[in-house]
Amino acid sequence: MKTTEKTEKNSQKQFIVELQERIKGDVSCDDVILGIYSTDASNYQIKPEILVLPKDEEDVITAVNLAAKYSVNILPRGGGTSLDGQAVNSSMIIDFSKYMNKIIEIDVEHRWVKVQPGLVLDELNAELAKNKLHFAPDPATSSRATIGGMIGNNSSGTKSIYYGITQNHVKETKVLLSDGTILNCEQLSPEKMQNLLNSENGNPKQVEILKRLKVIIDKNAKEIKNRYPKIMRRVQGYNLDAFIDNDNWNLSELIVGSEGTLGTVLEAKLNLEPLPKHKVLCCVHFAELLEAIRSVGPILNHKPSAVEILDSAVLSKARKNLSIAPLCGFIEGEPQAILIVEFFEDTSDAVEQKAINLAGDLKNKKFGYAWPVITESGDQAKVWAVRKNGLGLILGIKGDRKPVAFIEDAGIPIKNLPEYIDQVLRYCKGRDVPVVMYAHASVGLIHVRPVLNLKSQTDIDNMKAIAEFSFQLVKKYGGSISGEHGDGRNRSPFLEKFFGEQLYSAFREVKNLFDPAGIMNPGIIIDPNPMDQDLRYGIKYKTPDIKTEYFFRDDGSFAHAVEMCNGVGACRQNLAGTMCPSYRATRDEEHSTRGRANALRLAMTGQYGPEGLSKERLFQVMELCLSCKACKAECPSNVDMAKLKSEFLQQYFDTHKPGFREKLVAGSSRTAAGIAGWKAPAVNFIQKTALFRYLIDWILKIDKRRKLPDYTNRPFPKWFSSRNGLKNLNRQVVLFDDTYMNYHEPQIGISAVELLESCGYNVILANAGCCQRPKISHGFLRDAKVAGKKTLQNLDRYIQKGLQIVVCEPGCASALTDDLPDLIDDQSLGDRIKNNVLMIDQFLAEKIKAGKSDQKFISPFEKILIHGHCHQKSLVGTTFMTEILDNISSVSVREIDSGCCGMAGSFGYEKEHYDLSMRVGEDRLFPAIRDREPETAVVACGFSCRHQIMDATGTKALHWVETLKGEC
Repeated sequence: MKTTEKTEKNSQKQFIVELQERIKGDVSCDDVILGIYSTDASNYQIKPEILVLPKDEEDVITAVNLAAKYSVNILPRGGGTSLDGQAVNSSMIIDFSKYMNKIIEIDVEHRWVKVQPGLVLDELNAELAKNKLHFAPDPATSSRATIGGMIGNNSSGTKSIYYGITQNHVKETKVLLSDGTILNCEQLSPEKMQNLLNSENGNPKQVEILKRLKVIIDKNAKEIKNRYPKIMRRVQGYNLDAFIDNDNWNLSELIVGSEGTLGTVLEAKLNLEPLPKHKVLCCVHFAELLEAIRSVGPILNHKPSAVEILDSAVLSKARKNLSIAPLCGFIEGEPQAILIVEFFEDTSDAVEQKAINLAGDLKNKKFGYAWPVITESGDQAKVWAVRKNGLGLILGIKGDRKPVAFIEDAGIPIKNLPEYIDQVLRYCKGRDVPVVMYAHASVGLIHVRPVLNLKSQTDIDNMKAIAEFSFQLVKKYGGSISGEHGDGRNRSPFLEKFFGEQLYSAFREVKNLFDPAGIMNPGIIIDPNPMDQDLRYGIKYKTPDIKTEYFFRDDGSFAHAVEMCNGVGACRQNLAGTMCPSYRATRDEEHSTRGRANALRLAMTGQYGPEGLSKERLFQVMELCLSCKACKAECPSNVDMAKLKSEFLQQYFDTHKPGFREKLVAGSSRTAAGIAGWKAPAVNFIQKTALFRYLIDWILKIDKRRKLPDYTNRPFPKWFSSRNGLKNLNRQVVLFDDTYMNYHEPQIGISAVELLESCGYNVILANAGCCQRPKISHGFLRDAKVAGKKTLQNLDRYIQKGLQIVVCEPGCASALTDDLPDLIDDQSLGDRIKNNVLMIDQFLAEKIKAGKSDQKFISPFEKILIHGHCHQKSLVGTTFMTEILDNISSVSVREIDSGCCGMAGSFGYEKEHYDLSMRVGEDRLFPAIRDREPETAVVACGFSCRHQIMDATGTKALHWVETLKGEC
């Protein structure tokens, strides 16, 4: 090894050692973690040198000073949702989202808030809403976008026509420069600025920056006026135009939109706006896309707060998405585009009249074919949820060709927008490149995404050609190449051509002024690489041919299923929904769905080394996946990490043999069948003893704080065979008798039979065998495939007779309808199972809805609180349960927005996972149960959910079937 290489390696080691010794937060140089952080939501991939998650400001200062000492590049990062690659670099990444995510101070009277950079926008606004205020910029990624990232990108969102962009709402920033200097950037009046410049006690660096910046601005004033676009949505380059014809300078104007290239934001003071008093939507449907775009000008005459476009590709994907399809009731017919037009007003009558006036005007002008006005807030929320998921939806297109971000951020003057879109579409069509589009029609910022395969040189060439064509059009129409997503690695290469050599030299002077060492996120804005360098995919990327147990019929292959993750980071949200439970509890990227998908992708393509999927560190990444399947529904691209984990575990166990505990859990159905009955009382007694619990804690690592489930001394099949049921052969249904029902909680089966019989059904017991859920979740796929095929064949005998099978346990339902059909060879058998196996509440609700039953129900409970099982929510939802209960006039029903309970089969029993399991449940579920009114019955359809609720709150939860019966 050469001397210089040795010196560099020693220097790097010393840098890492000093960081680890002096940082209170987390420091990682682990290859797997660095690989996970090598991508954001863009097309790019660059491995960082080290990761720092600072606990506080002191940690940040220490990290930056050490990086400067050892000449290591620095990249401040928030949610990692950047679409243009500005959140990846060969650098020290400082991720603020885990610890530095607090509100420092709120001043309601003067309408401002001071925050740390890692605070997520939705979490901030949830707190501000208590005082009827909000931070107005609203990007679609608001559930995971951090304030620091929004400042870095100068984000905006759907309401920018009304509220402007982030730059308009940042009052002050506290910024750490790469040389260790801290700047307090605030608005300076001419007098205050002059005093600062003349003072001997001021910050010397700040004085130097202000003096030299004035020279730069004065020297380039004419060029700035001539070259900067005259539209609101312009965020490219540095915001030098903010210092023209302005006597009140604020260096925050330069920090906003600088994409981490000038300094690191330590905290920010933000302007707040009152929440709108009344809102209404008019969803205008169009038979032609360009007609929708031509109508934007007339719509703007009505002074809306937002005009958002969804094209047919987004609408089609939305209608097929598991969690978003139920939100699409506002869509009428088969539109080629919908414009979502929103209005604000002080009264409900006034705001509704605005929407009615718009609808009438458009109808008279023959724009559109449907103009539904939506006044209810819940219905409006559904519309906006579809819009916010637009990006993830289109990125969920299966296969190698994906809608690629590189011209999607062009802002065009409204008068030129139809012509720009038309020409881009024609050019792309001429190159045989499909296009999808969505977003901010109101400000001429329609996100146009050509569908390309960046593993192909042909499509890489297409990308560059289309980018150049779009660039020339943007210049021609006086638009902006970067309207809200920033320059990053896509558009920085065009900045010199856009602004000219003189202004680009001014940008370089600004960069050198703030960061003379050139270590702040280099290669962004100034001196970038070509746009086709450092691609996540690219011609050298090879998708491996991995022999799998699952067929991955819906995705094409294991590799394609992994690559469905596009990095938008919806799995990092914390306020609502279920995914991703372990990320919510740890706030570690590796425990998000995105983190796991990135790790799998890098491992399977050999980028972690020759071990591939057998890498032990990869097992640790996958270990905390609770297999909740929430990502299958809530991820806009429907990434099914539970299935990917199962496949990974089977592959992993081929090299690393599974432990005895895993084998024991996988075979739990056989164990239960052998114990239930006369042995049960003795086994139950032994399981409760301290000695037994100590032994399984020591030997099996099953936490001694848990109580294993009791076995029944009278299995459910024995009860069923000893009775005489109804014999109404015209109305038969098959009940799937699962392991938990048969051998642990026969009262569930009894209640299910009584419910079905009270509805007039003759119940047949399936006696088909185990659903194989324990084997599937623990990676024993080959065993599950063999035994599961027999189970499905046994069920198919009933289906062939025209009968349907109802299931009470959600985990069993998902195994039967979602997992086993993709494991077995016989696809037609799997399809029959998927179409004829239903949750019991779904079966009854669908019979009522189809008019085949006018059944009424009664319940012994007046108040019911429902916790939805993760698999139930991800596959069919909980609305069937709630709808039936809601129709009982004497019952008040509420569903907890509870996420995962944290037990997840055996996960919560395992010693190493107990504490995390409880943290997951404490997120929302446990507090809601503790805070309920005492007489309220708690419903949880999952066997493990009921046990988790009992362990954590002392509350005995019921299955839904125990809460009602048919009214005879």
